[in-house]
Amino acid sequence: MPKKKKEKIITSSGKAFITAGMNNTIVTITDDKGNTLFTGSSGKSGFKGSRKATPYAATKAAEQSGALAYAAGIREVAVFVKGPGLGRISSIKALKSAGLNIVSISDQTPIPHNGCRPKNRRRV
Repeated sequence: MPKKKKEKIITSSGKAFITAGMNNTIVTITDDKGNTLFTGSSGKSGFKGSRKATPYAATKAAEQSGALAYAAGIREVAVFVKGPGLGRISSIKALKSAGLNIVSISDQTPIPHNGCRPKNRRRV
């Protein structure tokens, strides 16, 4: 007898984590405790190579995961943005256009306090 799959109980509020790198944008929507419910990325949206880094690709990734979350019953999200990529603002706008109410936006980009030693300058 096959095991019955446990239904996920989804609350109306959650968190959206946007990781905007230089090569890709990853959107993760979680519940209030931080358990991942939906993910989307520029690569998953069908973009390849340098086109993954564009704001348009980030918009598509956020729209996709936002629409899934809205259909599941999530209505409001707190947005956490991380990284220096081009898809930061466009992905927040896409979450809004997917029907999600944005409660707060906070930037969690890690900033080095003079961390690693830089590469040597090229000598020609």
